[in-house]
Amino acid sequence: MTAPHRIDTHHHIFPARYMEAERERVLGVAHRLAPQILAWTPAAAVEALDRAGIATAVTSISAPGVWFGDARAAGGLSRDCNEYAARMAGDHRGRFGVFAALPLPDVDGSLAEIEHAFDVLRADGVGLMTSYGEVWPGDERLAPVFDELNRRKAVAYFHPTAASACANLLPGIPAATIEFPFDTTRAIASLLFGGTLSRCPDIRFIFSHAGGALPMLAHRIAGLMRVRPDLLEKLPKGVMHEFTRLHYDVCSATSPIAFNAIRQLAGISQLLYGTDFPYWPSETTGAGLAQLGLPAAELRAVERDNALRLLPRLARGA
Repeated sequence: MTAPHRIDTHHHIFPARYMEAERERVLGVAHRLAPQILAWTPAAAVEALDRAGIATAVTSISAPGVWFGDARAAGGLSRDCNEYAARMAGDHRGRFGVFAALPLPDVDGSLAEIEHAFDVLRADGVGLMTSYGEVWPGDERLAPVFDELNRRKAVAYFHPTAASACANLLPGIPAATIEFPFDTTRAIASLLFGGTLSRCPDIRFIFSHAGGALPMLAHRIAGLMRVRPDLLEKLPKGVMHEFTRLHYDVCSATSPIAFNAIRQLAGISQLLYGTDFPYWPSETTGAGLAQLGLPAAELRAVERDNALRLLPRLARGA
């Protein structure tokens, strides 16, 4: 068994009240992985950490998230999930951190939950979805939320989902296979061209699955600046500058092609370890990284040190 040293920034929980309220939606996204979700317990999560040599995992809510069109319901689900995550972290001291759910696109509810999550629960950051129906995070209506996260110098972790307009485009192919990576790319583009990335330089952004399709599209996206001089006001340091300061977990991106693409785009310093447990076995990412032949210092940076630079509080329990 590997000695626990890794920091997992992409690890999901399924609070009882959340599953009671939204079981069918959650299992619908899970597709044929529903048995893993139904078998989840905090004890099983701890066992998964131990098997994979993970010292600490930062928990978050996966797709479909907590927003289903009703602000009051979303606020209640967010609070329930965040209280559960905080209790779980307290019950297993040092093993879990918390990325708190927010009821976006409800701005007032999200601001209230940010206050509770950071000031009462002492969350490590927030866990957001890449879109909410057909609202992406760079939408100007959401600016007050990101301005508050910037004021707090918060970590904002994004998990992909499928926009409502993109659901079931290819029959028989789960949204997670194709739509999730592209919605991640849309979310980044939304934050980029909406001006959020440059306006909020103190938010530490994390995107799942190596940024989705971003490594393949980054220079194509940057090329838009050549024909859109109006964007210079929102991107005074340029597109590639913003891409290279984001952080990306390498869950499902440890094949040589995918890993080398995101490493060339962002550099080793921006890469984080993630498992997507329980959707993926907790050992998968570690096994994939081990096959890449990385120098020991680079491997340690991805598996641990980069995360501790973002989340130094975890060092006390890691």
